[in-house]
Amino acid sequence: MIHQGQAENLPFVFRSTRMNELEEGTKLTLDFSKIAKIGTAIKDEKNHVIPVAVQNVDTKEIILVAYTNREAMEKAFRERMLILWSTSRNTLWEKGKTSGETFDLIEARVNCEQNSLVYFVRPKRGKICHTKNKAGEPRDCYYRRIDLDSLELTNLDP
Repeated sequence: MIHQGQAENLPFVFRSTRMNELEEGTKLTLDFSKIAKIGTAIKDEKNHVIPVAVQNVDTKEIILVAYTNREAMEKAFRERMLILWSTSRNTLWEKGKTSGETFDLIEARVNCEQNSLVYFVRPKRGKICHTKNKAGEPRDCYYRRIDLDSLELTNLDP
């Protein structure tokens, strides 16, 4: 069995099959080590991050959970655009810069412990996820429902 995080050491063909299974499959395979990986990978204090839930201000759907650092947050606030911090690339992630699926930042809120944020956004075009449905359109990231008994996944936007 291959565990989450081991795929990067596999040949490309197997890795892409693994990603397709992860993103389109019906088996629940959660990465409970994500936060620990981020913590050990970040050595520079300027790259310390907090989670950000991203909510569509019009539909009220949570469309993404990501991370921000101070630089990304300040740039997002200044430009009123969805800008995050990519923990895998250790760089600013200007959402939609390459795909064109950009989002206006309408409002931001902080939780009681000041260790996470909610960004309320409005899409300028399309949805937020890098995955696409069968029509080739982007989806929101939470496109599969978990059956609470069997833990099987059902694709809500195939």
